[in-house]
Formats: sequence, C-alpha cells, structure tokens
Amino acid sequence: MLWLSADLKFRIKQKGEYLPLLQGKSLGMIFEKRSTRTRLSTETGFALLGGHPCFLTTQDIHLGVNESLTDTARVLSSMTDAVLARVYKQSDLDILAKEASIPIVNGLSDLYHPIQILADYLTLQEHYGSLKGLTLSWIGDGNNILHSIMMSAAKFGMHLQVATPKGYEPDPSITKLAEQYAKENDTKLSLTNDPLEAARGGNVLITDTWISMGQEEEKKRRLQAFQGYQVTMKTAKVAASDWTFLHCLPRKPEEVDDEVFYSPRSLVFPEAENRKWTIMAVMVSLLTDYSPQLQKPKF
Repeated sequence: MLWLSADLKFRIKQKGEYLPLLQGKSLGMIFEKRSTRTRLSTETGFALLGGHPCFLTTQDIHLGVNESLTDTARVLSSMTDAVLARVYKQSDLDILAKEASIPIVNGLSDLYHPIQILADYLTLQEHYGSLKGLTLSWIGDGNNILHSIMMSAAKFGMHLQVATPKGYEPDPSITKLAEQYAKENDTKLSLTNDPLEAARGGNVLITDTWISMGQEEEKKRRLQAFQGYQVTMKTAKVAASDWTFLHCLPRKPEEVDDEVFYSPRSLVFPEAENRKWTIMAVMVSLLTDYSPQLQKPKF
C-alpha cells in the first residue's frame, strides 16, 4: 500500500494524470467522531479517483441505536462497495467487519488508527529514503496511534522507544504482541516513563493529543500527569542529528512547542497531506486490481 501510495501521488500530483480507477464505485463514510483530515482525505481522494463518497454522521446513521450493527452492515453492503468507519469502539468495527460482505476500513477506533500510520510511514519514506533502521521515539499517551505503530514498526525494521506517564501505558496485550514482533524482526522495543530516555538517539520524535475526544472530563488530571512530556528543542538535543517531528494533528501547544512544531524538522504538514494519498491507495488496493507503475521504493 505504501508503494501504491507513492505511485498514485507521482502519477496524479506530479504528472497530472487522471486515473478514474474507482469510477462507478461508492463508499459509505461513517463518522461517530469528527475529523478534518480523515474526512477531507477520504472524501476528496475517493472522488478524485472517480468514485462517489457518502458522508454519514451520527445525525444520519444511528450506529447500533435505531438499527442494529448487523442490519446496518447488511444494508450498506447492498448499496456501497466499501465502508470507512470512524468509531468510538473497536468492537463495533469488529461486528461490522463480521456482518458485512464488503471491505470495512478502520478510520479510527479506541484501539487503533491504522490509516494514520500509513501516512506517517509514507512521509518518513519520502524524507529518509528508507524505513529500515530508523528509531521512532514516542512521547505521550499510550493510545490508538501508538498501538498502530507498535503493531507495524518492527515489520519495517524500525526500532521503537516509548515514553508514557505512569498509568497511561499502552494496552498490555498489544505490548506483548509488539515484543513478539520485535523479537521476530530483530528490532528493539523499549518502554519507559522518562521522555528524554525515549528521545535519546531517536530519528523521529512523535507525539499526539493528550486528551482525545471522549476524554474531556479527564482533562485536568491528564494535563497534570503529562507534565514534562512536551516536545521541545531540549528533547531534540538528545535525539539523533537527523531528527524529524511527527504529529497527526490537531495539535495543542502543551504537547509540542512552536519552536519544534513549526521548525524545518517538522514533517506534520506533508504528513497531513499524505493521509490523502495513503487512503486512496487503501481503496484502490481493496476495490481494483491496479498495479503500481512506479518502481518499487526501497523500504
């Protein structure tokens, strides 16, 4: 999919080609949680490829409330070619995937955010020329973004250093799997409560919001727990000399200061744009037999 993302970006953005690969296809977009990048990237990307995206909020579709998840999955399967669902609960996605006869794409759940990680990796691939051997330094919450990185970094040969406050560590079952992947792929995985320890020698400093949608009531407690976790130039001083910075947005100043966020080392805006090319690749890979024309990058 990363190869396909690079191919679509080159052919459409650089060469100006029109590729109606999804002509006649339709996509159901279920959004229990709002999002700038997920909505824009999916809606514009699917349309750019000739398909018809249909945006469904909680006002349009009452997932599992007025209609069961099973019934919703079956109805959507009869009218659309795929569904992207951005939901609160991973279990809802699991039921949709089980009951639908069409592909269900995770647009975000409480457990994972895989389409964001594709964009992150495409951005790093473009910047560094290869992913293998990079050290990723995560400084922040043990959340869905981190879980998706933990599930994938080792498979690309990347090392992962994680710092979370006590009580905000990643899910233990995911940590166990990540340790297994690191062992299988001969990569390093470390977990600590010290942000500088996680940043030491890291090529890529990564953080995310400390307060996700649905956690507003925890704001005061979380802000207190995350004291000392802001990414600053002090953090970057212990990182590798070629360090870069990623944040999936939206960003709050307490997570990363302006000096880092707007610095030439920050890749946050190319990262945001790459949400579009990567979700396009996901849809093309699921719904067509298209093969990339671009030479395969070295990962």
